[in-house]
Amino acid sequence: MVKHTGRPGYLQIADDLRAQIRGGALAPGTPLPSTAQLAEEYDASLSVVKMAVGILRNEGLVIGQQGKGVFVRDTSDAPAAGDLAGEVAELRTAVQDLSVRLAKVEEQLATSTARHPARGSR
Repeated sequence: MVKHTGRPGYLQIADDLRAQIRGGALAPGTPLPSTAQLAEEYDASLSVVKMAVGILRNEGLVIGQQGKGVFVRDTSDAPAAGDLAGEVAELRTAVQDLSVRLAKVEEQLATSTARHPARGSR
């Protein structure tokens, strides 16, 4: 049950589910109870429960499967938080590089079409 401690309910729920996962009460591969069941269990709204589960997803503790539910992820396969930060940095660098390359291609295309206006059909 969510307590009136000043700490948001979704964080309390996320903390409790995280403790159950790390403590082994929710083993890897185990489905989490439905959003409705968790809302009833914690006496919270559906949106509060969804926010809590979203936190666990962002942390890599659970994974959603469309139409099947949300399952506890095998954390031995999950990358460490430091690894994720490195991957994000690599992705940012790649996106920046692609943006520069795209800008050059667009500039060349604009220059090319300005020099050679489209010819009408013959």
